[in-house]
Amino acid sequence: MQDVPALVAQAREGRPRAVARLISLVEGASPQLREVMEALAPLTGGAYVVGLTGSPGVGKSTSTSALVTAYRRAGKRVGVLAVDPSSPFSGGALLGDRVRMSDHASDPGVYIRSMATRGHLGGLAWAAPQAIRVLDAAGCDVILVETVGVGQSEVEIASQADTSVVLLAPGMGDGIQAAKAGILEIGDVYVVNKADRDGADATARELNHMLGLGESRGPGDWRPPIVKTVAARAEGVDEVVEALEKHRAWMEERGVLAQRRRSRAAREVETIAVTALRERIGDLHGDRRLDSLAERIVAGELDPYRAADELVAGLTEG
Repeated sequence: MQDVPALVAQAREGRPRAVARLISLVEGASPQLREVMEALAPLTGGAYVVGLTGSPGVGKSTSTSALVTAYRRAGKRVGVLAVDPSSPFSGGALLGDRVRMSDHASDPGVYIRSMATRGHLGGLAWAAPQAIRVLDAAGCDVILVETVGVGQSEVEIASQADTSVVLLAPGMGDGIQAAKAGILEIGDVYVVNKADRDGADATARELNHMLGLGESRGPGDWRPPIVKTVAARAEGVDEVVEALEKHRAWMEERGVLAQRRRSRAAREVETIAVTALRERIGDLHGDRRLDSLAERIVAGELDPYRAADELVAGLTEG
C-alpha cells in the first residue's frame, strides 16, 4: 500500500517519482484510487489543458516537443500525456513518445508520461482524465495531451481538453480526412505542420474554405485560426502559443472555460458510474437473478428492455 498523502505532498514539490507512482495507481485502477482522487480534488483547477490530435504522420510528437520548449521558455511547468497504441502483448505503450522528447528528459519543469490506450477507442487512454488531475495537482501550468492517431475516433480529445489543436500536413489527404473525421467541429486552433513542403498553402486555403462552409458564428464567437508551422525547426510555434493564449482569454472572458470544465467533470462522473454498474452486472454471470430473467425472456413472458429495467432497479436498490 502506498502512503497517498506523502505521495501527493511530494508530487506538489515537483518530485517526478511521486507523480509517476500516482499515475500508476490511476492506470492500474488501484484500490487506493478513491483515496488518491479525494486527496487531489482540492489541488486541481489551475492547469490549462491543451489537446493535440491529427492523422498519423502529421508531426504530433514533434509539435508537442516544440510547444514544451516554448512554454518552458515562458517559465511554465509543463506536463505531457502521450497516449500510445497498446502493445498486444503487454498492454503497455508501444511508441514511446518519451524517447522522441528526450530533449526535455532532464528538465525538472517537464513531466512526460506515455499512456496506453489499452483498446480504448477515441484516441485517449481510459485513465487520461484522472492522469490529467494528477499533473494538475502536481503544479503543472500547462498539460499537453497528445492522442494516438486513430482517424475518426480522435474527436474524443475535445471532451478532455480546454483547447483542442488539430494538426494537418500537406500531401497526406488531410482535407478529405478532416471532412470524414469530423475534426472540423472540434478544433479550436488548426495547425498546418511541415509547411515547408509543397502544397502547404493549398492545404491552408482548403481548410479555411471548409471551416467557412455552413459557418453559423455570431459576432464575438471564436473563429479557429489556421497557423502554419515547421515544428522540426520550431518555426511558427510561437504563433501557435499566441493562438492558444488568445483562445484561453476568449473562453475565460465569456465563461466558456468554466462551462467546458463542468461538462468534462459531468462526463467523468458518468463514466465512473457506468463502469461501476457494468462491473456489478459482470459479477452477476451465473447469478440466479440474471438466469431467471433470461428464462422469462425465452418463455416470452418478458421483453429484454423490461428485463434490463428490472436488473438495473435491483442493482441500484441493492
